[in-house]
Amino acid sequence: MLKKLLITLLLLKLSVSYATEKKNILFIGNSYTHYNNMPKIFDQLASSKGYDLHVEMFAKSSHTCKMHSERKDLYEKIGSKKWDYVVFQGFSRELFYRPARLDTSFLPYFNRIIDSIYSNHSCTNVLLYQTWGYKNGYELDSNQVSYQEMSDRIAMGYQYVSDKYALPIVPVGQVWETVKTNYPSINLYTEDNQHPSLYGSYLVACTFFTAILKSSPIEGYKVAINDKDAEVIQQTAYDFVTMNVERYMLKMNTVDVRYEKTAGGKYLAYCKAYYPQAASVKWEFGDKEFAYSKFIVHSYKFPGFYNVKVTVYDKCGEVIHQKKVFFKPEKPIKKKKI
Repeated sequence: MLKKLLITLLLLKLSVSYATEKKNILFIGNSYTHYNNMPKIFDQLASSKGYDLHVEMFAKSSHTCKMHSERKDLYEKIGSKKWDYVVFQGFSRELFYRPARLDTSFLPYFNRIIDSIYSNHSCTNVLLYQTWGYKNGYELDSNQVSYQEMSDRIAMGYQYVSDKYALPIVPVGQVWETVKTNYPSINLYTEDNQHPSLYGSYLVACTFFTAILKSSPIEGYKVAINDKDAEVIQQTAYDFVTMNVERYMLKMNTVDVRYEKTAGGKYLAYCKAYYPQAASVKWEFGDKEFAYSKFIVHSYKFPGFYNVKVTVYDKCGEVIHQKKVFFKPEKPIKKKKI
């Protein structure tokens, strides 16, 4: 029990320590982004969990990628800061279509925007905001498209763009579908059956919180919705994203350090640097040992606290991450008095 308590307190300390790293985040989209001021909800949720973020939004109702690409004020917004993350959300039906159509109706305009983002700051992480289907589907060329078909086709469209540009996807639409299917009493839509209700916007914020900050929104800020429903949304967003981080490339440009004392008595740290374009990676384990590899398992000789430092060299230059590991010393065995 004492061991579990010590480890829990250490992890809490570390989460607060690393949560203070400031991140600049820009959301680009339309009403699916600005309804209920979703980026502010995301920021409030992050703040409640100890994260200090700078969050801004460029969202214009009914705007397609082409329309965004033609706005001078968008490029002014992109150029106003060195963004750590830029989130891009397409028009609700824009990514529904087949690749041949996306190649002409979406990609040329997306190219302009993404080129501007990288020209402003080559280290920006661009994320694709995967949206959802209309509650009752919609009519296309005199044929009724169901919610499920629309949801599936939108997911395929975002996957196509992700594959083209090697960009992570934030799977809001899939989290939306999970809640819609398993908790039908939670109404994610407004009366038009398309836009997000406050519940829907909270779902979006929880999904982004998990995807960007790699942390759980559980016990974080709740908007003015039913507490139990908010907890369902928090848990569903966290579970879905964490189970699909590799599928949606959400580990890109991150470092993961996990550690354990094995049943055989070894002190092991599992170190991974998810930097696909890294020229080199150097690990320093805090015990005067080091290694050059993206993925490495390091064995410590003795228990105790260690500071693990990884230095990554890529197109952004030098990027340093530091993580702490702790192996609790064994208690000495007391000899019985005779």
